Amino acid sequence: MRAENNVKKKSQFILIMSRLSKNKAAMIGLFIFLIEIIAAIFAMKIAPYDYSEIDNSARLLAPSLEHLCGTDKYGRDLFSRILYGARYSFSIGIISTFGSAVLGMIIGGIAGYFGGNVDNLIMRFLDVVQAIPSLLLMIVIAASLGTGYGVTIVALLVSTAPSRARLFRASILNIRSSEYIEVAQSINCSTLRIMLTHVVPNALSPMIVDVTMGVANSINIVAGLSFIGLGVPLSVPEWGALLSAGRENMRMYPHLVIAPGIAIMITILALNILGDGLRDAMDPKLKN
Repeated sequence: MRAENNVKKKSQFILIMSRLSKNKAAMIGLFIFLIEIIAAIFAMKIAPYDYSEIDNSARLLAPSLEHLCGTDKYGRDLFSRILYGARYSFSIGIISTFGSAVLGMIIGGIAGYFGGNVDNLIMRFLDVVQAIPSLLLMIVIAASLGTGYGVTIVALLVSTAPSRARLFRASILNIRSSEYIEVAQSINCSTLRIMLTHVVPNALSPMIVDVTMGVANSINIVAGLSFIGLGVPLSVPEWGALLSAGRENMRMYPHLVIAPGIAIMITILALNILGDGLRDAMDPKLKN
């Protein structure tokens, strides 16, 4: 029986991947994002210069073959800083999104499976949290705890977890009354086993799509927080911090904001296209 379930799950995964591979736009988005991930990981080998190297003789140079994206006001190579900045933008976006997804699945799973007073209590608490605008909540957390890598992750995680908890709860409610859940309960399966074996795997599809697009949204948000000085410090070459550092000279030297802006735009576009493709592959009935 267990072997049959494993084969079924494997065949379902293969079917989803087959559908996804036929979506050219989604595959392009996946390819772009993987290239960016690889470039960020091997930034030390790919970057032509040290991202923190100051060269006063090369201040504010326009893009050229020597400096692909130009240089900033300290003569630092902007292309190298964008490559290293991808490490911060991607890691913050991925860690905060997956962290909020795990927290949301725990909270939403408990609320959706047990229902009753437990569900009401959890949902009312989430109502209170979501009554605060997410951007304002992130700003309050960042302003209270100070700027930094870890604080930015915490701010993003706390502000996005409630919406993911609601999404997972809705998925749980749809499958809670299914026959296979009733069968598992009738043969005295433990609650934990039912949750991990039957409930969670069958409720993951919308979460996977949401997480994919959530990474893009988190990268965008952290760039905004860094731009207004509440994300990572300006000394860190995160993409939003690069935009913030370049805005004072953007009229005379537009490459200072165009280069990191294009990096953010391409990444978010690639992830959104990939998310749309995953949604269609997991549930073809939703395809327009």
